[in-house]
Amino acid sequence: MKAAYFTSLEENKIRCMLCPHNCLLKPGETGKCKVRHNIDGTMQTDVYENVSALALDPIEKKPLYHFYPGTQILSVGSFGCNMQCPFCQNYEISQPSVSIMNRRKNHFTSRQILHEAQQISSNTGLAFTYNEPIVWYEFMMEMAVNAKKSGLSTVMVSNGYINRAPLLELIKYIDAFNIDLKAFNNDFYRQYTGAGIKPVLNTLKDIQSGGKYLEITYLVIPDYNDMHDEFRDCINWINDNLGPDIVLHLSRYFPNYNFSAPPTPSSTLKDLFYIAREKLNFVYPGNINITGIMDTVCPDCGSVITSRSGYRIKHLNTEDGSCSKCGRLIYRHFSR
Repeated sequence: MKAAYFTSLEENKIRCMLCPHNCLLKPGETGKCKVRHNIDGTMQTDVYENVSALALDPIEKKPLYHFYPGTQILSVGSFGCNMQCPFCQNYEISQPSVSIMNRRKNHFTSRQILHEAQQISSNTGLAFTYNEPIVWYEFMMEMAVNAKKSGLSTVMVSNGYINRAPLLELIKYIDAFNIDLKAFNNDFYRQYTGAGIKPVLNTLKDIQSGGKYLEITYLVIPDYNDMHDEFRDCINWINDNLGPDIVLHLSRYFPNYNFSAPPTPSSTLKDLFYIAREKLNFVYPGNINITGIMDTVCPDCGSVITSRSGYRIKHLNTEDGSCSKCGRLIYRHFSR
C-alpha cells in the first residue's frame, strides 16, 4: 500500500517524512524501520493490515496505571521499529527478519479488528503496541479513526520518535500515550538507539499541550542510564515541562537481544524511585514487586488509593477517581 508522509525527488528518489530519520531512498531501498520502501518512486508500506499480535491485556500491562485502571484493552501490533535498541524486549517483531515476518504475520482489516474489539464486553478500547506503532502509521490511523467513531478509547505505546506533522494529526485520534524515554542523554540515544533525544522530548510536550493523557516509561539499565545526576536532570525536566502529576514507570531491565548487562537490581530501582519522588507524585517500579512502593498513594493526605501487585489492582479509597479521604483528584480517566 502507498504510505503517507513522503516527498518525491528527482530520479525517482523519495524522502520519508514520517520520523526524524527523514530517510532518503533510491528506488528499491528500504528505510531504517525495515518496513517502508521506495518502489518506483513511491513510498510503500509492508505492514498495512499486517498483524503480528492481537490480544486482550490488562491496561496496566501497557503500562498505563492512571487511565481507566483495572480495565482491559484489546492490543494490536505489527512489525518494525525506527530505533535499533540492542536491549529490545520485543526484538523478534521490532527487528524482524523476512522469514519471521512471513511466518508470524496475520491479515486483518480495520473492520475485523474493530468488530473484535466491540464483541468483548470487558474491553475499553484499542491499544497500538508490541512493536513501534509509528512505522504502522497508515493502518493505525485507520483503526484509530474507526475506533473513535465507535466510542472506544485509543492508546499508543511508542518510542515517540516521530515528526511533528504526523504526530499532530495522530493526536486527534489517540486518547492516551505511554512514551518510552530511553535515557536523558543524547549520546546514549545516538549510540544505542540510532536516534536522538530532542524529537522524543518534543513529542512529550506536544502530547501534553494537545490535552491528551500521557505516561512515561524509563527502562533502567545498570551502568548505562541509572546515573543519579543525569536521572535527576530527567526528573527536573519532566516536572518543569509536563508537571508533577505525570506518571513515571521505572521498568526493570532484563538481558535480551544483543545486550548482556545483568538485570536491574531492586536497590537501583528503589534509589531512582526516591529521586523521582522528590518532584513527581506518581512513580511506579515495573517488571518487579518491591514492597511498600508499588501502590497508588494520595500525594496530599497519604491514603492508599489503589493497592497494586503486578497487573492486579484493588481500589481502596476511591469511588470516582478522587481520594475518598481528602477529595484530591487521582485518576482523570476512571470507571468502576
